[in-house]
Amino acid sequence: MSSEQQADFDVIAVGAGFAGLSLIHYAREAGLSIRVFDKASDIGGTWTWNRYPGAASDSECYYYCLTFSKELLQDWSWSVRYPGWEENHRYMHFVADRCNMWPHIQLNTQVLAADFQEDTGLWRIRTAGGEFTCRYFISAMGMISEPVIPEFKGMDTFKGPLFHSARWPSEGLDYAGKRIAITGSGATTVQMLPVVAQTAGNVTVFQRTANFIMPAVQKQMTPEWEKEIKANYDAIIAKCRNHVFGMAFDSPVGRTIADTPPDEVQRILEEHWPRGSFRFVFETFDDLLTNPESNRIVGEFVLRKTLEQVNDPDVREMLTPKGYPFFAKRPPLDHGFFPTFNRENVKLVDIGNREPIVEITETGIRTTKQHYEFDIIVLATGFQAYTGGQEALPIRGSNGLLLRDKWEDVSGSIMGVFAAGFPNFFMITGPQAPFANLPVSIEENAIYIVNCIKKMKAEGHDLCVPKAAAEEAWVAETADIHRQTLMAQGDKVHSWMMGANLANRSPRVLIYFGGANVYYDKLRQSAEAGFPEVEFEPLAG
Repeated sequence: MSSEQQADFDVIAVGAGFAGLSLIHYAREAGLSIRVFDKASDIGGTWTWNRYPGAASDSECYYYCLTFSKELLQDWSWSVRYPGWEENHRYMHFVADRCNMWPHIQLNTQVLAADFQEDTGLWRIRTAGGEFTCRYFISAMGMISEPVIPEFKGMDTFKGPLFHSARWPSEGLDYAGKRIAITGSGATTVQMLPVVAQTAGNVTVFQRTANFIMPAVQKQMTPEWEKEIKANYDAIIAKCRNHVFGMAFDSPVGRTIADTPPDEVQRILEEHWPRGSFRFVFETFDDLLTNPESNRIVGEFVLRKTLEQVNDPDVREMLTPKGYPFFAKRPPLDHGFFPTFNRENVKLVDIGNREPIVEITETGIRTTKQHYEFDIIVLATGFQAYTGGQEALPIRGSNGLLLRDKWEDVSGSIMGVFAAGFPNFFMITGPQAPFANLPVSIEENAIYIVNCIKKMKAEGHDLCVPKAAAEEAWVAETADIHRQTLMAQGDKVHSWMMGANLANRSPRVLIYFGGANVYYDKLRQSAEAGFPEVEFEPLAG
């Protein structure tokens, strides 16, 4: 007998960011009851948690958004090319308000455990405020939601504020005139440093690994530009769905560095550099991510353009990436990072090669060479990508299998959506999904998941059971594609995209590098074929 009538909700999802809002739209459209839990005090996901100075999107505004409503696309107006967290947060509220999503959202709700019930086929979701049941449990927690906190000796002794950048004090922080340490030099620090340095007494960046960084080239939205965007939204959305990184970019149509005269290569690179964004990578040449020599040429160009902005030759040397190809790590976009090191109140410390951190003290940070005094320490140390949210929450599938235990050696999935051993459980942008413009991937996943649930309801199936063989095949395909990319080359590709920033886990392939557009096609093909990666079963007994 179907367990449908016994559940509190058809769907319970965790996470009220882009994924949660997208699920509310598509689930409600399919006639499903849905409740979205979030431990935060507001919706917004990453734009609720990441409120550090300078926090902004690295995707251009007009395709970093949800596209399920043409009316919303026309009615919302962006102010700048790369919106800051405040504007992105206002946008999320605009969507929730206009689409009347609030009745489906429950905030300030910490989910403590999620357990699949073998006898009823339901998921039991335990929160601090009570228990709920659902037929379909969905992780909408995002691919970068669980912070990585380094284990420096003495962290509990520091007398000033010490926190992860994704947990910036909600009441704000007066850092004017203060001595500030920032540990980490990835995308967060690239955004944060130019803003903080303007008013801080001094800022010291503790860098483990130098990054390739590209120009953002921020600009204001104009009435003319906005009119052009809104007149062409169908084409923009189609471009995103058909692009390798889910972005509304044009293609260089087979133009390669290998087949272009050197002078012409430099002319094209110079022409595209001032335009900013990831367009520099995807609209110049087709082979810079696949041909090592082409990659070297572009990498050297990027370093010359960025490091010439830094006056001190020793700082330039420390900021020079070594041992890995350009784009083997996801490059941040620059809003003034390099010139900030010319300020007298900014210092760079190389903890990867010159003076590692020994401990945190009551008054600062001690390295192998000296002690630095600080008033505030910010841990800009990144996230446990793709698996962090799911592993932080005890999720138990068939036979009590704990998801974090399943992923101890290999973070396997089927297309980043299903996990073998976890019936009626779905993930949005889970491990081994592509790394791409997230709102596009999120909507494609939400559509796919809801279509699977619609099939189950229409045909009277109780259980959606992911096939172990299908998971093994996806893991193998993902690993094989990774081996063919520049991501697998170099002796220092210690990327968070491989989970290499985790002390308690071995690096593993967390991303499908076959192209977001190819991945979206695979989702559609799977749905059209009736979801062959899973078994649809009745409840036993």
